[in-house]
Amino acid sequence: MLPITLLSLTAGLFATVEAVPHERRDGAPSGFVLDSPVSPTEVLPFRLALASQDFSGLEQALYSVSTPGDAQYGKHLSLEEVQKFTTPTSATMDAIASFLSAHNLTQTRLSTGKNWLNVNITAAEANTIFGANYSIYTHQETGEKVTRTLEYTIPKGLEGHVQVVHPGTTFPQHFKRSKPKLMSPALPTPMSNHSTRASLPASCNEKMTPACLLELYSIPTTLAPSQNSRLVVTSYQNQWILSSDLQQFLEMYRTDLDSSTTFTLQTTAGGQNVQVPGQIGGESTLDIQLTVGLASGIPVTFLSTGQSGLLDPIGFINSMDAILAESNPPQVVTISYGWDEDSVSPALSSTICNTFAQVGARGVTVLVASGDGGVSGGHSNASCTNNDPFIPVFPGSCPFVTAVGSTIYNNETAAFFSSGGFSNYFAVPSYQSSSPYVSNYLKTLGSTYKGRFNVSGRAFPDVATIGDFVPIVYEGTNQMEEGTSCSAPIFASVVALLNSELLAAGKSVLGFLNPLLWSGKFEGALNDVTTGSNPGCDTNGFSASAGWDPVTGFGTPNYAKMKTALGL
Repeated sequence: MLPITLLSLTAGLFATVEAVPHERRDGAPSGFVLDSPVSPTEVLPFRLALASQDFSGLEQALYSVSTPGDAQYGKHLSLEEVQKFTTPTSATMDAIASFLSAHNLTQTRLSTGKNWLNVNITAAEANTIFGANYSIYTHQETGEKVTRTLEYTIPKGLEGHVQVVHPGTTFPQHFKRSKPKLMSPALPTPMSNHSTRASLPASCNEKMTPACLLELYSIPTTLAPSQNSRLVVTSYQNQWILSSDLQQFLEMYRTDLDSSTTFTLQTTAGGQNVQVPGQIGGESTLDIQLTVGLASGIPVTFLSTGQSGLLDPIGFINSMDAILAESNPPQVVTISYGWDEDSVSPALSSTICNTFAQVGARGVTVLVASGDGGVSGGHSNASCTNNDPFIPVFPGSCPFVTAVGSTIYNNETAAFFSSGGFSNYFAVPSYQSSSPYVSNYLKTLGSTYKGRFNVSGRAFPDVATIGDFVPIVYEGTNQMEEGTSCSAPIFASVVALLNSELLAAGKSVLGFLNPLLWSGKFEGALNDVTTGSNPGCDTNGFSASAGWDPVTGFGTPNYAKMKTALGL
């Protein structure tokens, strides 16, 4: 966080806009081309991230309520308690008020955490105020147009008070999930000769149905004992779900459940759920069917966040703000979206990551897919070669979320696509520096890949589950999915069911999971994955190994053992 500079602010100071450089990039990212300048009179919706008065205090409170053995463990914060940390200082609010007055601007909204301000500004004014050159860029593959600048400044007088201006230098991404694969009756060659766990039928190596997953991870099929445990599936990019697909999925794969079991729709920032075939999202379909199909009896909410077909990281702010505002927020949130860490500016990444800390302090477990590109992130080997640094994936690299990697096959080997490694933006969090797991892995790794990753960065993923040959029903047809997007909702289902048992026993929910995971409390309760690697950048990537590793984390869940470890 930048230090807050107390200034004597006047309208005259802001009228003569003195500024300091804040963020810049050399050019538009691959896939975007400059189209034209923005009309000077076009009104642009801006978001300003304001400095919180005591984020370090919030971080400490988050760790206190999330660390076993701490006197505050399980005593999650109320919204008002979170706001005491996140509300800007009076000096910041005075600076903002003077800035708005000087330019005859009016804020349109203040976020629930009171640290994001919405304001509409014409392009001409924005270029002057922020020393920018806002232009229209076209995404070549989709044809969608976005307004961005390659650099901007913070007006002198707002230094230390405004952390990020959005839209700024971070472009949205085309998060393109491949269309689900039509299910083939033929047994896939890579799996056909692979050994299986004795307790599972061989068919589970061909198709990892809910029945296979329930058996593999010892997940109960009985209904959750408490209906107060809720699970939220987040959605962006106009990813919608057909309710009829869910019903068909349950009829095929969970015949013991009522096929009319459904989800609750929640919308924010213009989100919706259009029931029109041809406009349905494979990502949302996968996440809803897995959570409803595995977390038996857990109320599932589909949180649809309005957004164009391109994935803008501000969507995370919108969805987390909606969750933060709830008087009784959900206990678990699963997110199956991400970007290469270097495609989101450090300042914007930090403010988004801090928003996850806010919901974590309220007792919400946020599980995020670690990514599907191995150590290459979203890059191909053509753009990440033998001498390039490995590419972490955000928000899995954020220390305030639980990142979920992938395994394959019944005997669970690390999935080759499972992204993991070490953040270049976020330092090693205290729950990792105080445990031996990362240092043990680095000792084993030795000088391999020296200089290609940040040994001082947040290590991820934290855990893993199956991420391949997962069946869904998509627009009425049987399809197959793969990726860490399968893994996050599977682990989320496990956490939601554990929370239900904790609530039924009169105990607090798990909340932010990482301090518990890294404390060693679940050692022996997770299935350690010791084979496989996540290749990329013309290397074999990191290897799975005993204990924690940057491919599968601490491993996959064993529900029965995790329940015992929690004293249930």
